[in-house]
Amino acid sequence: MNPEKNLAQRAALFKALGHPARLLMLNLMREKPRHGEELAAILSLNPATVSHHLAKLSEAGLVNAAKDQYYQVYSLRAETLKPTLAEMVAMPQASLKTDAEPDAFQQKVLASFIRRGRLKQIPAQQKKKQIVLEHIAREFEPGRKYDEREVNHILLDFNEDYASLRRFLIEFKLLDRENGVYWRTDVLKD
Repeated sequence: MNPEKNLAQRAALFKALGHPARLLMLNLMREKPRHGEELAAILSLNPATVSHHLAKLSEAGLVNAAKDQYYQVYSLRAETLKPTLAEMVAMPQASLKTDAEPDAFQQKVLASFIRRGRLKQIPAQQKKKQIVLEHIAREFEPGRKYDEREVNHILLDFNEDYASLRRFLIEFKLLDRENGVYWRTDVLKD
C-alpha cells in the first residue's frame, strides 16, 4: 500500500465506516454474503436506504457485488480490513517539511494586539489572551525571583494596566508568587 498515492481512497474507507448502519451491514456480511432486501429486512431499513449504504461500501472497496438470479448479493472483502488501523493512518512524512514555521495564528494575534512593543488592549478571548500573556511572560527570566515593584515595572512597559496583567499572568500559571516574590513558571518553552 503506497500511503501517499491512496490517501483519498483511505479517507473514503474511513468515511464509509463512519455510519452505524454500514457497520451493522459489514458485520452481517462477515457471517455470509447477503442481498440488499435481506439486509433491509434484518435492519428494518428502507431498501433504498440499504442500497445507498451498499453503494458507499462498494465505492470504498469494502464489499463485492455479484448477480444471483434477480438479486445483487454482497460479500465482505476481508482483505480490505486486514491492515491495522495504525497501518491505515501511517504515512511517511518525506514530502512534508519537518521544521514548523512560527504559528500563523499566534503571529496574527500578536500583530493585532501589540504595536511597537506595547499592548494596545488585553484580549477578551481566552485563546488570544493566552498568546499575549505568554509573549509578555517571556520578558521574565526563568529561575529569577522578582519583587512586585520589578514585576510592575516590566509590565508597565507593555500596558498601563499592569495590575490586570500581573493577575492574568498568575491566573494563566505563567507567573507564580509567594510572600510578594514572583517568578516565571516553567510552562513556557523558550
